[in-house]
Amino acid sequence: MSIEPDPATLNVWGGEERIAPGGPTQVPVVHSVSFGYPDLDSWLDVASGRAEGHIYGRNTNPTVDVFEEKIRLLERGEAATSASTGMAIISNTLHSVVAPGQRIVSVKDTYGGTSLLFTEHLPRMGYECVLVDTHDTEAIEAEVAAGCDLLYLETPTNPTLKVLDLERLSAAGHAAGAIVVVDNTFATPINQSPLALGADLVVHSATKFLGGHADALGGVVVGRQDLVDTIYAYREINGATLHPEAAYLLLRGMKTLSLRIERQNENAAAVAEYLSSHPKVVGVNYPGLPSHPNHEVAARQMRGFGGMLSFSLGGDLASVREFLPRLRFAHSAANLGAVETIVGPPATTSHVECSAAEREALGIPEGLIRYSTGIEHIDDLLADLDQALDAC
Repeated sequence: MSIEPDPATLNVWGGEERIAPGGPTQVPVVHSVSFGYPDLDSWLDVASGRAEGHIYGRNTNPTVDVFEEKIRLLERGEAATSASTGMAIISNTLHSVVAPGQRIVSVKDTYGGTSLLFTEHLPRMGYECVLVDTHDTEAIEAEVAAGCDLLYLETPTNPTLKVLDLERLSAAGHAAGAIVVVDNTFATPINQSPLALGADLVVHSATKFLGGHADALGGVVVGRQDLVDTIYAYREINGATLHPEAAYLLLRGMKTLSLRIERQNENAAAVAEYLSSHPKVVGVNYPGLPSHPNHEVAARQMRGFGGMLSFSLGGDLASVREFLPRLRFAHSAANLGAVETIVGPPATTSHVECSAAEREALGIPEGLIRYSTGIEHIDDLLADLDQALDAC
């Protein structure tokens, strides 16, 4: 009887059934740029797609193939393809599955780099991009119904941790004939399955939770075979190839994805609860809190509430400037999803590409602190926050 492995098992074994001749137990890093053939006919068979194999490293690579297959299995999609960074896979996806003149609908709370694609780069190329207030589901549906070729969603959002109803909005997108794309970076496939909720494509900055160790850049998209094939064909010519060494590091990190996410879910929930009762904290954004405005939706569509949260001390960047250096167990850095706790304001992290005015227009206060919870012991994290807040 065949069984469907649990994600914790797929993290370890997924895509690794046949990794290389000779039976290595770990995925080898294949650095070769080209792949040779003994005769022209076998070479042509691979080049034309009649047989499996590799031709040139910009196109495909054995190490990268295993990484793509592992995340495909975890997201339960038909196909997957990767790129050199998260923004590379997002931009390649947008450029390849919609064309200039078509209409993209998204929300105002997407990651800063994504937001700039919608507000600056894509409109200059002839795309119509409409950004809607993230909290207003009916307004999103209305814009989609008015005409939409691609609906781009991110949930939970970076850095305000808003949660979108993926099943409801995917249905609205499909009713309008739109392709639905979801950025699942914050949730990961351990906590959320957008394809099962109606999305056509799921994108990840693999640099973050998938890799988990802040030592490799990468991006990946999973979903419908026809759409992934289109993205791959564009990325192949665009040239934003995932390096095999990065793919190896991402694969190694993914072995412990379930364990890390379980611990980060627990730690973030405890940190959010602590901060929400602290007198110096004026607001906490975490979908696991019953007070979160989207808690009911998050509880319905997520298996865990994630390791990300954000909070405010009520001031501007001056309050952040005073607080951050007092933390002992946190990197002040522009990253997230690693085993170490990482903190920073949107001005230096998620929305560093945007001006203060642009961040304000997107509803992101300057004094907000993004907190990516690591796997440290929770008592140490809480004690560290306590002493830092007391000193401010």
